Amino acid sequence: MRRWDAEQQLRRWSSESGSELVILRVAGIYACDRLPLQRIREAQPVLSADQAPWSNRIHADDLVQICLAAMTRAPNGALYNVCDGNPSTMTDYFCRIADTAGLPRPPQISLAEASGQLSEGMLSYLKESRRLSNRRLLRELGLQLRFPTLADGLADCFPAP
Repeated sequence: MRRWDAEQQLRRWSSESGSELVILRVAGIYACDRLPLQRIREAQPVLSADQAPWSNRIHADDLVQICLAAMTRAPNGALYNVCDGNPSTMTDYFCRIADTAGLPRPPQISLAEASGQLSEGMLSYLKESRRLSNRRLLRELGLQLRFPTLADGLADCFPAP
């Protein structure tokens, strides 16, 4: 609700000021220097795979490309979901990072157990579950992502020997 309210305030400002506005709803950002490696090394738990919510992400380099394209090519008032278009669960995200980095997978716990072991911020995040599409973003802005999947992004962070 806070994000929606902020978007409405920006729309009012744009209308009143005559300024152009493009809204980018950005998913979780990751990059080689923005991975939860310490959390994985500390064996902090994740939700069991069958209870994990869906999440979306975007590589930081692709986000930069999208921001630049939106500034130059997006029509005034446009709204885009900024993600790689390949959602997965949070548990899958952490396990794939662990696998690619050669680390043990984090332990999995139930949602009932999570309330005593995970931070309030993480619990709040886990209450949301979305599968976003980026088709409109790619089509309207004429983009091709450098990292269209998490596997592509992680391969860049951990090149094969």
